[in-house]
Amino acid sequence: MITTDYDVAVIGAGPAGLAAALAADERGAKTLLIERESKLGGMLKQCIHDGFGFERFGEKLSGPEYVHRFTSQIPDSGIKIAALTFVTRIEKKITGFHLTLVNREGVNKTTCRSLVLACGSRERTFRQVGIHGRYSAGIFTAGTAQYYINILGKMPAKRCVILGSDDAGLIIARRLKIEGAEVIGVFEERPAAAGQIRNVCQCLEDYDIPLYTNKTITRVFGEGHLNSVEISSVNENMLPVSGTEKIIDCDTIIVSAGLVPENELAEKLGITLDSSTKGPITDQNCMTMTDGIFCCGNALHVNTFVDYVSESGEIAGQAAANWSAEQPIYIPQNSERSLAMITSNNNISYIVPQMLNVNELNNPVIFNFRSKNEMGKSLLLVELDGIEIFRKFYQQLRPQEMERLELDLKNKFINKGSVINFLLKEIK
Repeated sequence: MITTDYDVAVIGAGPAGLAAALAADERGAKTLLIERESKLGGMLKQCIHDGFGFERFGEKLSGPEYVHRFTSQIPDSGIKIAALTFVTRIEKKITGFHLTLVNREGVNKTTCRSLVLACGSRERTFRQVGIHGRYSAGIFTAGTAQYYINILGKMPAKRCVILGSDDAGLIIARRLKIEGAEVIGVFEERPAAAGQIRNVCQCLEDYDIPLYTNKTITRVFGEGHLNSVEISSVNENMLPVSGTEKIIDCDTIIVSAGLVPENELAEKLGITLDSSTKGPITDQNCMTMTDGIFCCGNALHVNTFVDYVSESGEIAGQAAANWSAEQPIYIPQNSERSLAMITSNNNISYIVPQMLNVNELNNPVIFNFRSKNEMGKSLLLVELDGIEIFRKFYQQLRPQEMERLELDLKNKFINKGSVINFLLKEIK
């Protein structure tokens, strides 16, 4: 039974949640880590390819190896693990948060003084893409197909097409080809691949898998099980072009249409979300606009590298522990923070954090942003209330690749209500 009161409760035990729980525990916080699956690690448990951890550990690790770097520390910590446990209700009280949990033991209740949302992200499904036709068997998301192969040891396809070219789609295309499936091609509605260039090279070009841009699936055929798809070209507005239709025989579609932060719990708590990231608006400590609730990892925004997911988890865990330790017995409801606003011009699709707590600028602030379009040589200017305080040149920027920027703002005279504006422009 989970009846103990905790300083910090972390929801989700993927790479962000693991890092947050360990960071909170290191700060002396009594920490509960809640996970709905039986094992910790999130999606990385099934990612047997390497490429993880280079930024953090200086070596290329597989997903399970990366997770092990964190889970191996848990037995020596004071973290309480609640696996196969779902959070069904969260209530904010003047003393903290009351959580209702459901697991094999039944319904449990516990409390915490601060809360970290590390719920990760989910894949967009076939229906969310909006393709006509029956929902026949043989249509998988990239993550589901990966689970079939790497965890269950089952082949989901013999002759397949990949819809979407983000990193998950590129990696599953290679995995299917290695296991003997015929991968007809990767079809992307945009004019360029959505994934990283290195994955285009290593997963498609090295395995002779064709990439078709400005193409999409417009219809599927098959009674009971998929037997063919209709491929059409799309115009600059991403609309199918009449007369370009082509029928391709296949038994499987792998949908790789991107990730969306899992924020159902945040929405129920009334936390303000960013329409661009689909995650909560936060300050540099990953605290949302609701005091005592923190968010990190892909629940905050979809990251390019898992190393940055863990980094944000550590920031959130440390801040949650510090915040819970500093609060009086009765926590004020939505107490006012001294916040400055982060803004950007139209060449930046989003920037995180969106707010800055001006009372906590002793450490450098980590900003993550993406360009809205592909750009050549570019200049990023950072202005504080209209005065330039930083500039950086980039040789190339792609929306598919997140940029990380670390700024020391300690002596910049930032006040409550100040505006820090990020201006990105291409240099001709």
